[in-house]
Formats: sequence, structure tokens, C-alpha cells
Amino acid sequence: QVQLVESGGGLVQPGGSLRLSCAASGFTFSSYSMYWVRQAPGKGLEWISTISSGGSSTYYTDSVKGQFTISRDNAKNTLYLQMNSLKPEDTALYYCTRHQKTTESEGTQVTVSS
Repeated sequence: QVQLVESGGGLVQPGGSLRLSCAASGFTFSSYSMYWVRQAPGKGLEWISTISSGGSSTYYTDSVKGQFTISRDNAKNTLYLQMNSLKPEDTALYYCTRHQKTTESEGTQVTVSS
């Protein structure tokens, strides 16, 4: 069965960095574009980034351009999100997913606070 397991979240001070990882199994990871989405407290699901199946194309929502970097290692079936210059408004539950508008996993919590 499909499994996506996020890790790397935590509490970080404003301006800090985190690297999220997503271990994928149960499907042919290298055949799928992959997405990172997030849900802030009291808000809906927000798409933040997409990477093509081979990794050559990446896309970001305007609010994280230049701040976040999506990448993947198809040999390791792993998706990454490097997050720099974190702000309190980046506080959310972060999910990796095969679908832009739905989640398939438990996510990892990122809290940006001093």
C-alpha cells in the first residue's frame, strides 16, 4: 500500500532553517510528480511546491519562492523540502503528497517561534 512518511519538522526560531524529508513506498515514486502542501492552524490546505517526476522542473507558490527548495532522490524514493529564513507564518503541518489538493499521510509539524 502507498506510504508517505514525513520527518524533519520541529520548533525553530524565526530566521532558522529546517529540511523536511518524505520517505515513499508502495508505488513507483519515480513516475510521479510530487507535492508539498501545508495546513496552518485554522486554515485550509495550501499548495507550496511541486517537482516533476524526474526532478528537472520545480514550481513554488509566490510566498515561498527563494525561501524553500524542493528536491528528490528517486534512487532513495525520498522527497525533500529545504526551508530557509523561516517566519512565524510558516508554522503549519507539512505534508508530502502525490496529489496537489489532498493528503495521504500524517504530516510533520513545523513551528516557527521565538
